[in-house]
Amino acid sequence: MNKSSFFIVGKHPVIEALKNPKRKVLRIFLTEEAKKTIHRVSSRKNLLKDLKVFFKTKKELDKYSTKDGILHQGFVAEIEHLDEVFLKEFIKNKNNLNFVCLDEVTDARNIGSIIRSAASFNLDGLIVKDRHFPSESKLMYKSSSGAIEHLNIFKVSNINTTLKYLRDKNFWVYGFDSEGKKDFFEVDWKGNNILLFGSEGYGISKHTLNYTDYLVKIKINDKIESLNISNSSAIVFHHIDRYKTKNFLK
Repeated sequence: MNKSSFFIVGKHPVIEALKNPKRKVLRIFLTEEAKKTIHRVSSRKNLLKDLKVFFKTKKELDKYSTKDGILHQGFVAEIEHLDEVFLKEFIKNKNNLNFVCLDEVTDARNIGSIIRSAASFNLDGLIVKDRHFPSESKLMYKSSSGAIEHLNIFKVSNINTTLKYLRDKNFWVYGFDSEGKKDFFEVDWKGNNILLFGSEGYGISKHTLNYTDYLVKIKINDKIESLNISNSSAIVFHHIDRYKTKNFLK
């Protein structure tokens, strides 16, 4: 059965898709300069081998990105979705896992940025509600800068049911909220953890709060109301990655 296909644009999203052996690239549209860039970044392996490659001008490629308000940089590719990764299978016989979970976060740019940070700081995956995840968004792929090729994405039908299941499997659920009583720096990040972030406007939904074990916050200047979710998550991911490195890889 053939998977549905969609287009992505931009240098990093396209090149990382080409590098990913699990990603099927159906067609690629490039400017001549973009072709040279691909050969420069991968001189030992021909990333375009056996692919349908079409050379276009920048103006001809504009139709793939202008409507989305992003730059194609001379790179456009038609790709298929990756095989789905199932959370229940993934966690079997694994310990010290850290997942980020998004509760009603819908902005494609923020989701892409969170994916980029999560992959950069070695999180084990992202849990999202299937119908809220913009799986074919050019903006999300561009914002992730190709990092989406390096992060497990677990799409679930219900966030609350998933959190309940994971708590039963010895995961701690930490909700990040400005009303949290404890600074996340004070947490002992051992074991299996879920880092739960709420929507850009309303935070974690009231019902989902019932499935958290702790509410924690990022201490910032009292004169500043809040941080953008992508900034907040990057700070958290970096800290936990350093914690794991310090405590488990000595």
